[in-house]
Amino acid sequence: MNFKLLRTIALQTAILAAVPSFALAQSVLSKAVRTSESAEPALAHPDQATAAQAKLDALRERIGRRPNIVWLVVDDMGYGDPGAFGGGAAIGAATPNTDRLASEGLKLTSTYSQPTCTPTRSAILTGRLPVRTGLTRPILAGDRITKNPWADEISLPKLLGDAGYKTVLSGKWHVGAAEGMRPHDIGFDEFYGFYEAEKEISQSVDKRRYPDLVLNPERLEMLRKTRSSDSLVHGFKGGKTSDVVKIDSIETMAEGDRMTKEFSVEKIKELAKSDAPFFLEHAFMKVHADNFASKAFEGKSASKYPYKDDVVEVDAYIGEIVKTLDEAGVLENTFIFVTSDNGPQFDSWPDAGYTPFRGAKASAWEGGVRVPGIAYWKGMIKPGRQSDDLFDLMDLFNTSLHLAGAAGKIPTDRYIDGIDQTSFLLADDGKSNREKVYIWAEHDLMAMRMYEYKIHVKVVEEHAQWLNIDMTTISDVGLAPWLFNLYIDPKEQYPVGHRMNAFLASMAAEMKGHAGTFKK
Repeated sequence: MNFKLLRTIALQTAILAAVPSFALAQSVLSKAVRTSESAEPALAHPDQATAAQAKLDALRERIGRRPNIVWLVVDDMGYGDPGAFGGGAAIGAATPNTDRLASEGLKLTSTYSQPTCTPTRSAILTGRLPVRTGLTRPILAGDRITKNPWADEISLPKLLGDAGYKTVLSGKWHVGAAEGMRPHDIGFDEFYGFYEAEKEISQSVDKRRYPDLVLNPERLEMLRKTRSSDSLVHGFKGGKTSDVVKIDSIETMAEGDRMTKEFSVEKIKELAKSDAPFFLEHAFMKVHADNFASKAFEGKSASKYPYKDDVVEVDAYIGEIVKTLDEAGVLENTFIFVTSDNGPQFDSWPDAGYTPFRGAKASAWEGGVRVPGIAYWKGMIKPGRQSDDLFDLMDLFNTSLHLAGAAGKIPTDRYIDGIDQTSFLLADDGKSNREKVYIWAEHDLMAMRMYEYKIHVKVVEEHAQWLNIDMTTISDVGLAPWLFNLYIDPKEQYPVGHRMNAFLASMAAEMKGHAGTFKK
């Protein structure tokens, strides 16, 4: 019996039940064009596509090779943490380096992630919604993985490697520690970092926060039996994997990002001397709870709280990585994208970030999925641009392959949810090619944003302040979907629905059309 097929059928039935029966498969709202049954429809902007390609062609003629690609992914940083997005010095943690990239590049104010880290990290490397791959929630100590979700996925580093790129992941992974699921198993040439999230590692040595674990030898032994990694790991594709540093104290954990930053800096210097272009995903461990200030950054924020000190540290390292690219002579041929994997984790407050929106990490509210987004490319992206057009982090998959000259290698035997945003990012007056963002929480289709409208068919309800994970439930919305206008109600407090909006049925139809992509 094909249990995967049965699960898919059951999933689609649940999705279709979530939208009104009167909804049509298409809507008058949509201007997107579907060019393939395996690709998400995109908005057509032929003039900006021509302008962007002319820029790329001119650069390649001058430099002589494809551009490098560098992603700087912060963990659990809130939309409102960087100064460029309303935070910074105003909330006790200045971010001058991040702010400079925003002012000298393109600031994207409607960038969307998945609600939690493992789903986002898998989505950006596959261009696919996690519900299609099975990587739908964070992998925790004690989880038993019975099937490798990566086994039948085609990753970005694999495709870039096939296109002649050197591929490296430095920092946090958290998308599988078992053999076959590690970064250097799924396409990266080299991995230097941590398999788990910071809290998953530090909990076994932090007796102040976890006394019932650290001070109980029997419980500690139980945790060790889960085989959760407690070390900084160095691994090579088809080669040796070894533990470099064992995390035996919170002081050692506090230096985790310093160690991976030092690796990335030296690796950039090495890769810059090569004839091959490179893809570096530098994924910070911080500012995911539990935060411990690095010795060099303790008290360096105006706030003096560990979370804020770590924001300052991450910002400093972003500056150092960009400076290294410049000094290595490759900055003008490197596309840089700075973002966060999801909204702030309020459950650990005050060890948590800030968002001006409703909700936080793990929810479908804006606070959970709307994150900072900065695209920077010296000489290629016009400085000082800002756009509220939609950008989904899955779009990095298609966009990176276009930059690598490998757009023709995007798989067609499976549905790709990412959209090529090259022309949006590079054209001086570029518009987004994305029309809609679909928001899932594990196996539940929750919401969709289209233009300034956002429709919820399920909502996350919190039952205690700050506890957006540990005391929440997912509920159906009732008689009608909840439709918000984010331009007049960015906190999603007052649905306009059919009373003040003409497109409730049309928005529901768009969600039903999305459900149809699960049929095949």
